[in-house]
Amino acid sequence: MSEDYRQARWPEPLLFEIARSNASKYKAVTWHDEMSYDRESIIESIPKSLLRENLNLPEVSEIEVIRHFTRLSQMNYSVSTGFYPLGSCTMKYNPVGNEEVAMMDELINIHPLQDVSTVQGCLEILYRLEKLLCTVTGMDRFSFAPAAGAHGEFAGCLIMRKYHLVKGENRKVIIVPDSAHGTNPASASMAGFEIEEVQSDNKGMVNVEKLKEMMGEDVAGLMLTNPNTIGLFENRIKEIVEIIHSYDGLLYYDGANLNAIAGIVRPGDMGFDIVHLNLHKTFSTPHGGGGPGSGPIGVKKRLEKFLPPPLIAFSPERGYYFEEPDKKSIGRIKAFHGNFLVCVKAYAYLLRLGWQGLREASEISVLASNYLLSKLKSMEGVIVPFDPELPRKHEFVVSFKKLLKDTGVSTIDIAKRLLDYGFHAPTIYFPLIVEEAFMVEPTETEPKRELDRYAETLRQIIKEAYTAPENIKKAPTNMSVNRVDEVKANHPRTITLSWKIYTKRIKSKEEGEEK
Repeated sequence: MSEDYRQARWPEPLLFEIARSNASKYKAVTWHDEMSYDRESIIESIPKSLLRENLNLPEVSEIEVIRHFTRLSQMNYSVSTGFYPLGSCTMKYNPVGNEEVAMMDELINIHPLQDVSTVQGCLEILYRLEKLLCTVTGMDRFSFAPAAGAHGEFAGCLIMRKYHLVKGENRKVIIVPDSAHGTNPASASMAGFEIEEVQSDNKGMVNVEKLKEMMGEDVAGLMLTNPNTIGLFENRIKEIVEIIHSYDGLLYYDGANLNAIAGIVRPGDMGFDIVHLNLHKTFSTPHGGGGPGSGPIGVKKRLEKFLPPPLIAFSPERGYYFEEPDKKSIGRIKAFHGNFLVCVKAYAYLLRLGWQGLREASEISVLASNYLLSKLKSMEGVIVPFDPELPRKHEFVVSFKKLLKDTGVSTIDIAKRLLDYGFHAPTIYFPLIVEEAFMVEPTETEPKRELDRYAETLRQIIKEAYTAPENIKKAPTNMSVNRVDEVKANHPRTITLSWKIYTKRIKSKEEGEEK
């Protein structure tokens, strides 16, 4: 295995820096030249503080734009570039066919304010997708309003709160495992709950005895990922459900890890009352670069009335239409109707796979995870936390605690060095219950040779840690940007989010130097 990967490194300026007057010879056609709107009355309706004489946009030619963004893309990394084993994120390859479907004129040239009679096909897609998701999860109804997974969690927590309030109970506590995704306690806190953390047992699963002690009349419910972030299936799930339900609490299923069990076992059959899904994970719609995502929320029948609108219904007389939300609904949580085109891609994905294909995808993801783990756990300096002989599901966690003690090379050093070989770093330092955690999720879309290449690369890096640790601590060296000061990079005064902020800081600096 040789260090033969080199990422493009262009001295690429910002568009504002290469802008020039009269870069384009094309006449700019303004919107009011082409449309019949009353421009003056529209302008009068806009608050004066929002009106601008001109837009501060760079003027560049077409070739300059193309070269600029092509060069930037060459300095980027994606699942189309290489292996992206980001644990708990399911960064699987997204078939081009799904993108082609979502780019159909009939789907991209619609507006959410159109009359429902003009978008019957679009509503039918959502209606049919809802039925498929209910079948996959064992839920009875879904809302597509949430924009992403954490948004779905938030909606689920609001449903928990409303459910108990309707009963006349103001329950204040939600329990989350100590291995939970960080969004779980954050979502519950935003919904007004206090968070209590239940410890994991010595097998890396929920400590059921501790859960029994924590459960009481003030507990609204439990948020749980199954399989959990260690990659282990909670084999005492029936006991967990009975404990929560015995106090009329609700079970919330974090769908981040559904890729391990889709088509095999359903959260609804386990006893969960609420579930959110990450369409941008399990159902193969892109979620890099901050979105767009989609986190539909599903519930059992007794909770249907609490769902946020819009909900799609059908009748022979009316066709497909939006239901009026029930008075018990938590209300709108997003403008319009959710991220529609992401839902289209998920629908295309499910239609292509079918039930058997969905099951096979889960089985292959679990196989890939255990295959890769079998190679890593024999390597020097690698520890498998909890029971190393217990099969993992779609992801696994190893610890480099011993490697750090032996060589001074940490998990983040290993992750940075992987970049030099053309691999995206996995999730590191999570879950928090594992020291020097290194969390890998191969997904089902990677070929065996890529898994072998990844394992062999890690073997070489670990060998290097014992022989030349100073090389690893300088990594990455083959990227467009070398190792950064991560604390400084996350400081509010360092982050520059726009040209406006940049110019303001430059001006402030110049004025300060003049003084």
